[in-house]
Amino acid sequence: MDCSSSDGHSPDTNPDADSTVRASSAVRRALHLIQSEDPDLKLQAAGEIRRLTKTSQRCRRQLSQAVGPLVSMLRFYSPEFHEAALLALLNLAVKDEKNKISIVEAGALVPIISFLKSQNLILQEYATASLLTLSASASNKPIISASGAIPLLVDVLRDGSPQAKADAVMALSNLSTDPSNLSVILETKPIPYIVDLLKTCKKSSKTAEKCSALLESLVGFDEGRTALTSEEGGVLAVVEVLENGSLQSREHAVGALLTMCQSDRCKYREPILREGVIPGLLELTVQGTPKSQSKAKMLLQLLRESPYPRSEHQAGTLENIVSNIISKIDGDDQSGKAKKMLAEMVQVSMEQSLRHLQQRALVCTPTDLPITTRASEVSSK
Repeated sequence: MDCSSSDGHSPDTNPDADSTVRASSAVRRALHLIQSEDPDLKLQAAGEIRRLTKTSQRCRRQLSQAVGPLVSMLRFYSPEFHEAALLALLNLAVKDEKNKISIVEAGALVPIISFLKSQNLILQEYATASLLTLSASASNKPIISASGAIPLLVDVLRDGSPQAKADAVMALSNLSTDPSNLSVILETKPIPYIVDLLKTCKKSSKTAEKCSALLESLVGFDEGRTALTSEEGGVLAVVEVLENGSLQSREHAVGALLTMCQSDRCKYREPILREGVIPGLLELTVQGTPKSQSKAKMLLQLLRESPYPRSEHQAGTLENIVSNIISKIDGDDQSGKAKKMLAEMVQVSMEQSLRHLQQRALVCTPTDLPITTRASEVSSK
């Protein structure tokens, strides 16, 4: 709904004039009601503000004066008022940098953070969504971190509803773009919960993209790399995003694996190779973003180079096939040669991965279902 004033045309020449006038009147009415001392009128106003700002950027600007009264509602009224005020503030903040900053400056963080600990899961969801939106502002990131929100967001990531978990990881990802926040995030030991979410979410989803982005930042630290490789299925979850994620997700996934291998190739080469990463990397060298292509080539180089001398009879092994591909994809007919050799690479790699997984399955207990399942998935491809 457009909240601007009439542009001077008559209703006969401007069919939207009447609705524009009504919208402007609704904005004035909402601003009047939100200032009322009557709690019921405030509640009504919050609903109107939420409705008016749902899709209109102009309304968000015109209703910016409502920020203060809405923040006050977060402090003094019942959960019904908290929820109504949070939803109105959330809509006011969407795609509006000034309102994001104003909401934080008005003191909204203290009550919002308290709601993260609420047993009311709906209120917890709305509070998490609010922090997700507010954390998109560069100005707000250090303030949110200093307020103690990060450990509570990790708690939500561990125990919250599915929607709250997704919003929590996105908020943490937003906060992680401020380098000063990374150590704070690492101290909360979030990687097991990020991996759990990454395992269950759709690999092409926005949630997977933010999980991958967050992991890419965290594995820049030794604690992050150790946590990811120590977590059952952690590296595999990243490899699956590299194979099946969105272009941006795959870029983050290959970046995470490259960071690990560059930090200590001898330590991380085998855990990465063990999860059958080669086919996905080869595909990225042809079909990824420019950054993905570059990172995939660098990682393939690190993965193919053995610290031990090769014997002549190894000429047909997996590492030498990769070496041949790397030497050819920089040529003029890059795409054709890489794609032709990709089929061969996939077959060899899958056979090797299947043999490895079958060997692991021999020593598994009956409860080790993920390994058996993974072997079945590999053999069916």
